[in-house]
Amino acid sequence: MASSLTKDSVTPGTPGTEKTFFGHPRGLATLFMTEMWERFSYYGMKALLTVYLLSGGPGAGKGSMGGGLAMDVATTTVIVSVYSAMVYLLAMPGGWLGDRVWGPRKTVTIAAVTIMAGHLTLALPGGQAPFFAGLALVAAGSGLLKANISTMVGHLYDGPDDPRRDGGFTIFYMGINAGAFFAPLAIGTVGQKVSWHLGFGMAAVGMAIGLAAFLLGTRNLSPKSSVVPKPLAAEERAAWLRKGLLWVIAATVFYGVVGVTGHFTLNWAMIPLTVIGLVVPAGVLLRIKRDKELSATEQSKMTGYIWFFVAAAVFWMIYDQGASTVQAFGEGKASTSLLGFDFPTSWYQSLNPLFIMALAPVFAWVWVWLNRKGKEPSTIVKFSMGLVLIGVSFFFFLIPLAMAANGTAVSPMWLVGIYFIQTVGELCLSPVGLSVTTKMAPAKYASQMMGVWFLAVTAGDSITSLLSNPAIAGVDLGGTPAVFGEAALAALAGFAVWMYRRKVKSLMGEVH
Repeated sequence: MASSLTKDSVTPGTPGTEKTFFGHPRGLATLFMTEMWERFSYYGMKALLTVYLLSGGPGAGKGSMGGGLAMDVATTTVIVSVYSAMVYLLAMPGGWLGDRVWGPRKTVTIAAVTIMAGHLTLALPGGQAPFFAGLALVAAGSGLLKANISTMVGHLYDGPDDPRRDGGFTIFYMGINAGAFFAPLAIGTVGQKVSWHLGFGMAAVGMAIGLAAFLLGTRNLSPKSSVVPKPLAAEERAAWLRKGLLWVIAATVFYGVVGVTGHFTLNWAMIPLTVIGLVVPAGVLLRIKRDKELSATEQSKMTGYIWFFVAAAVFWMIYDQGASTVQAFGEGKASTSLLGFDFPTSWYQSLNPLFIMALAPVFAWVWVWLNRKGKEPSTIVKFSMGLVLIGVSFFFFLIPLAMAANGTAVSPMWLVGIYFIQTVGELCLSPVGLSVTTKMAPAKYASQMMGVWFLAVTAGDSITSLLSNPAIAGVDLGGTPAVFGEAALAALAGFAVWMYRRKVKSLMGEVH
């Protein structure tokens, strides 16, 4: 499949010298196909996640297929949020394993097998036990894969100054969005209309295709992808194994005591993961900020970066509810028919990647056009725009919430509007966040800071889980007061970032 997209090389000396992939190293085709099918499996499963958890319970849509876990909306939101938080949290140890233990290529292979095993476990009948085991495997595998496959894309090019590098990453990210777009349409339809477990099984098939593409195309990858950049010494390996074993024992004892004493509930089981999702990001930022080896300039940049990190956490807290709170509303309170065409509610999850593919080139052109006129917004202003827009999406959400209060099934176009506004906000904030992370990273932590950026997602999702958990706050995040409060918080945060833009700019030094 990849070979049909290659042509004669115009730049000999790159991996896969005889062919290129749209003018790029042929290994890009391998990584493109691997990532596209991995995202197909990941987003297909995620599109089913909320509706499967709600199925058979009070939050399920009228006439929806039974056979799910019949959970309420609050518990569903907790599970979806913790799952998403753990995927991004595990990206850091995934990158560490690639750097210190296995190397990127081997780590991606292990990750793909782990993800496939997770989806196959989800496909097993048997209630909650295989479901949570499968979810844990998919989260672990996704964390292993996320950082390492991007690293291998970078290995295909001759350093950061290779003029093809940015274009290569653009093609690679198109694979992400292509997989994310088609997955809910295929896996969502089968899962919701035929069999939940068959849908999860389709996700496993998608990952199997991605793994096959990766293994068949490894000869086109850079030899650097097989190298362990900084291997663990024997003493370090033994120390890490002891630490890992101690954590496993501690978790086993904790949950064992809770279970034996009769206090175990699903929501209480989520609390330690929520706490980890908040403590780890705070601890990582604090450790870097207090590092005495950093220069005064680097310390100043880290202080400025914390502003961006907190703002991003607020953004992702609301944005990721598109797969939980907003999806649950679409499942239970919106019509599943548009212009006489019936569709499964999992299709809502195709909207964001569709909008990204349509709007990303437009945004890229607009920023360049404004830059030529000397009017391009600064990084800080783009961040504040993203925050305000994510707030606007939830202010907009208030309208269908009010319309559905009397039991009326609202038009699905209201949800289309919410996802559209959120995507515009994402395009203002997310690419800028990735860029500013690399620019403001202290030299000592240059390779780790991308993982730190992912921790903003972890923190945001953990806050959502904390608020929704009936065992802690028990806030109805799908209720009008909570939606209004979150919208106001995001808008105020965006306004605060804009108000203090000069202070943040001074902390950023030469970075603009």
